[in-house]
Amino acid sequence: MKKQLDTERKLYTLVILVQDVPGVLSQVARLFSRKGYNIESLAVGTTDDPKVSRITIEILADENQTRLIASQLRKLICVHSVKVLVPAHAIRRELVLIKVKADTAVIRNEVIQIANIFRASIIDVSVSSLTIALIGDENKAEAIQNLLKEFGILELVRTGMVALERGQFTIDEQTKMKGEYDYGKNVL
Repeated sequence: MKKQLDTERKLYTLVILVQDVPGVLSQVARLFSRKGYNIESLAVGTTDDPKVSRITIEILADENQTRLIASQLRKLICVHSVKVLVPAHAIRRELVLIKVKADTAVIRNEVIQIANIFRASIIDVSVSSLTIALIGDENKAEAIQNLLKEFGILELVRTGMVALERGQFTIDEQTKMKGEYDYGKNVL
């Protein structure tokens, strides 16, 4: 009997370690574009090794599509490792900055109270606005955004999701065979 793959589309988080060289993000993004995947969230940053960057990408796909794109990513020369995170074992967060209209003391106090409820920080205050920084998942970001709409959101920016596995597990796990994904990459 054939094992049936899950064809339900849901949000998958992929973390990718790549060489920190010019054009690497373009290569990765082109692969998603060629395969017809829409990137829902993208965040890139350095790691503890200055020669390696970490890309966190979220896509809306089914299990088979996710396996396929992870397999294709592993074939890129610039890619060190790829991991699809299991939601129950992952910590996912994004930074959201929201500038809110607050031209009276009463409104400023209300906005500050909302920020406190969400454990957000007030990072800038002016005569007519407050800027809030929030770290959390998409539900937390959307909830505070909905509450602040009534005051007038002047600007909003979201970084995109970053993610790590809980506990001792890392993307560099020693469970895979040494050189498994590097075969043929060093022949150039």
